[in-house]
Amino acid sequence: MRGRACAGRTRAILGAFLTLTARPDAGRPPHVPMTASHDPAAVPFRCARFIKEIGRGPNGARALSAEDTFELYRAMLDARVSDVELGAILIAYRLKGETSDELAAMLAAAQASFEPVHVQDAAFRPVSIPSYNGARKQPNLVPLLALLLAREGVPVLVHGVERDPGRVTSAEIFSALSLAPSTSHDAIEDMLAERRVAFAPIEALAPRIAHLLSMRSVLGVRNSTHTLVKILQPFAPAGLRLVNYTHPPYRDSLAQLFRDHPDAALGGALLARGTEGEAVADTRRQVQVDWLHDGVCDTLIEAERSSTDTPPVALPESRDAATTAAWTDAVLRGEMPVPDTVARQVATIVQIARIAR
Repeated sequence: MRGRACAGRTRAILGAFLTLTARPDAGRPPHVPMTASHDPAAVPFRCARFIKEIGRGPNGARALSAEDTFELYRAMLDARVSDVELGAILIAYRLKGETSDELAAMLAAAQASFEPVHVQDAAFRPVSIPSYNGARKQPNLVPLLALLLAREGVPVLVHGVERDPGRVTSAEIFSALSLAPSTSHDAIEDMLAERRVAFAPIEALAPRIAHLLSMRSVLGVRNSTHTLVKILQPFAPAGLRLVNYTHPPYRDSLAQLFRDHPDAALGGALLARGTEGEAVADTRRQVQVDWLHDGVCDTLIEAERSSTDTPPVALPESRDAATTAAWTDAVLRGEMPVPDTVARQVATIVQIARIAR
């Protein structure tokens, strides 16, 4: 049965790949600006020798060197890879997975592809919160977390997608709270200076990365870029990042990435299991929170078992954007209590952001 399932998954992914290669305009979404690096006349980057290594399936594929990974991912970001080769690369990594060395090299290329956000603050290092999943079953409390931190004086940048069918995004909740997306770097920096909190669509923050992220709508599956945006360092000088994982094995791989690659860990990262893929505390249970910095991993909060004796947490009655925004506003006004796990998360971030300064 397992073999049949794997074969079915492989056929589905290959079908998505054939869909990509059949579309001459695939991989050129209209929101990606035609900068010099996206000029169709740019020198093509030939990928056959790389695909030969990573495209042999989950058991036969070999990792690329850090140098080759960096050059390959940089060419992908620069739109110098043909659609056929791009589809092959994305699917090969989907099946093979990235080593920590490959992920670090991809991250370096990704961060070199956009202008970082500059924040001037005398008290706190800025904090970034990736928001690329949204809410499916539970209310999305990322905007509450960001606004609580901003109220403490911490500059907070939430970056992510504006829409995701079937999910409630942070952008939609921020909009209901009258906080519009910042659509340029100047706007992001101005909003952080004025209100201490900003939401940046990935298209505004890093358009070349958004281009690769958008390939999910063509292929039907996620790719390496979906991992990268969740560990992206948007600030210079480096800020504190909230990094989350969904499946426990990813904790070990992300911890290894930050321990073994000092450049990837600049600014430090708070690593914890996410809530439906979002980097906000789960109100149902206390999860373990690790602080990765300077080559070490410090556990700041231990995991706690959930108990049936614990009183239920007051949450929005519905997960839609309007209801969640109204509840968030009530919490900020003190009319509703801050969930305990979220309050603990805020206190931890404030302490680390101040110490990291």
